Amino acid sequence: MITAEIVAGLWEGGDSRLGRTSWQAIDATLLTAVSTGVMKRAFRRTRPSETDDPGQWFRSPHDRSFPSGEVASMAAIVTPFILEYRDDHPWVYALEALPLYDGIARVKNRGHWQSDVLVGFLIGSAAGYYTHRRNSSFTLSVMPHGVQIGYRTQW
Repeated sequence: MITAEIVAGLWEGGDSRLGRTSWQAIDATLLTAVSTGVMKRAFRRTRPSETDDPGQWFRSPHDRSFPSGEVASMAAIVTPFILEYRDDHPWVYALEALPLYDGIARVKNRGHWQSDVLVGFLIGSAAGYYTHRRNSSFTLSVMPHGVQIGYRTQW
């Protein structure tokens, strides 16, 4: 998913609707990665594969169950696309199945507690909402001269 959003952003640039939305998704993914990374180091929750006690917080610096970074990233990627295309293509809400499926899988294979997955989903969705509300991508604004044209050209 991350590769797809980057390729779409580079292909379309920042001027087309799809390209702008792809860059918003990239921004949301970066914001989510930083947020969940900090939270994992701060809360240090033990994974369910290592204990049956969901109350084990602030233990080892190697414990990083809370929040789920995978679910957060998936929600961050799909949220800008849902918000952008929901009026034109209502079926785009089906993209919510991706973080939902990922969250269920993470809980079933004992990689995360249910609360880890739910908070990850909220973080990713909030980041996607925030970046979609912005007029411009902060990733494009830090690049020299921006990436506004993209690889695809029209003749």
